[in-house]
Amino acid sequence: MLTYTLFIAGFYFLIKGADWLVDGASSIAKKHKVSNLVIGLTIVSFGTSAPELIVNLFASFNGSSDLAIANIVGSNISNVLLILGISAMIFPLAVKKGTITKEIPLNLLAAVVLWLLVNDMMIDGLGFSSLTRIDGAILLLFFIIFIYYTFGLSRTEGEGEDVTEYKNWKSILMIIGGMIGLALGGQWIVDGAIKIAAQLGMSESLIGLTVGAIGTSLSELAASATAAMKHKSDIAIGNIIGSNIFNIFWILGLSSVIRPLIFSPMLNFDIYFMAVTTVVLFLFMFLGKKNILQRWQGASMIGIYIIYLAYLINRG
Repeated sequence: MLTYTLFIAGFYFLIKGADWLVDGASSIAKKHKVSNLVIGLTIVSFGTSAPELIVNLFASFNGSSDLAIANIVGSNISNVLLILGISAMIFPLAVKKGTITKEIPLNLLAAVVLWLLVNDMMIDGLGFSSLTRIDGAILLLFFIIFIYYTFGLSRTEGEGEDVTEYKNWKSILMIIGGMIGLALGGQWIVDGAIKIAAQLGMSESLIGLTVGAIGTSLSELAASATAAMKHKSDIAIGNIIGSNIFNIFWILGLSSVIRPLIFSPMLNFDIYFMAVTTVVLFLFMFLGKKNILQRWQGASMIGIYIIYLAYLINRG
């Protein structure tokens, strides 16, 4: 019972820890005259990816490569099908032309690059597939290019994040509390996932693709759903597309540079499916009202996600 309690509590500590860390660091940066735009592109972007990063690092250090990779792939799938689906049902999402022609294809490119890098055995004839340190460096190189592109885009398309300023002592406490929350939450989730998988006879990859993926994506769900309710479509969809690119290029890149990740070929189907979800999102931009993700499309995406979950449970 304690295992399940800590596993669930871990998600709360993980998400709140990321929020406290972002708010505290953003407040200090604002006091030092750092612009809202730079804060949004750096502290906020990296902070919202902290839950997936922390879980991946703990999983990697525990030798649970399947859990680490599955968590990222599963998060990207749930981000597109579940979170964008829910957001579109709340309010139809108008998508900018640049997002359709550049960011969504870049999302697809990330999936293709990941597939190429993890399938060493199919490409170079090795006895196993893995994300090596060299593979991780390649992913990080793509990430640097993406960040450079984002900074260039931001100069013409927005003012960045609104930042609340706190007193210095409160900001420092928030940063410390956030780091503690991330550390405790990440460890509890990974330990719980491994134990629960063993108790129920489930694979670690199944835990990562389902419960772990949805749990670490709760911050994206909250951000996108809130943006949809406020009719801020750019934030709702930009948050998801950006998060997916961060997940592959930044989190898997950094994780594999620190410690190489052994890849299970069974996860190839899920990488294929991750790419398909991106293609579906792209095609939806040209069905019905052009450049708008409509409510019926959102409902369809949620339906596809439910079918995918049923398949995963049946696969075991």
